[in-house]
Amino acid sequence: MMAVDRSSHKRVLASFLKDVWTDGKTEAVDHYLAEAYTIHSDPGDPWDGQTLSIEGFKDRLVRSRAMAPDQVFHVQAMIEEADQIAAAWTWSGTHLGDIPDIPATGRKITMSGLTIYQFHEDRLAGHWQVADRLSVFQQLTQT
Repeated sequence: MMAVDRSSHKRVLASFLKDVWTDGKTEAVDHYLAEAYTIHSDPGDPWDGQTLSIEGFKDRLVRSRAMAPDQVFHVQAMIEEADQIAAAWTWSGTHLGDIPDIPATGRKITMSGLTIYQFHEDRLAGHWQVADRLSVFQQLTQT
């Protein structure tokens, strides 16, 4: 079994969040993900509880970014333990794409959350996440 340099996991995660989620580079998913990626718990995420292939994750990325294609993730803190990294983050974007029951508003929106990412060797293999999706709903429906 290959020895894993765990000190590089924070750099990998930071690059993943920028390249994949902020910049929307679907081709970069191949570089960061293990063959199977499990969403262990992510209430409110349509893929909650599913294990995705790399192609399935790419589909999730495209669909998830459609509501706010200019989205940006800002990592506030990372804590590493064995093969997992907890990342506290803030997210912002402009609501340019329809979501169920809420047509695009053009509003700037923000959200915060905490995600625990799991690594298998040097690749991301899954996550557990808590995100303040209620605040996004409130921002989009306030008059």
